[in-house]
Amino acid sequence: MFVFARFIVFKLMGSDYDAAVLAAGTCGFGMGATPNAMANMQAVTEKYLPSVKAFLIVPIVGSMFADFLNSLTITFFINFLS
Repeated sequence: MFVFARFIVFKLMGSDYDAAVLAAGTCGFGMGATPNAMANMQAVTEKYLPSVKAFLIVPIVGSMFADFLNSLTITFFINFLS
């Protein structure tokens, strides 16, 4: 997960501080859920600076888009394997 966050997410998000906080959130998603992503970002921002952009993007993506894509993926594989 670190390799994906460091070399893909960090670069795609602009290689700045907000991108680093978003990469920490991506590692949290990799550990299971949106609360993990929020905890990772909070740990980073408590030590350094707050990132408003990251704290707006991650909950929206985690709550809306991830659940929607998860349901599509599960439906696809159920249909594919049956």
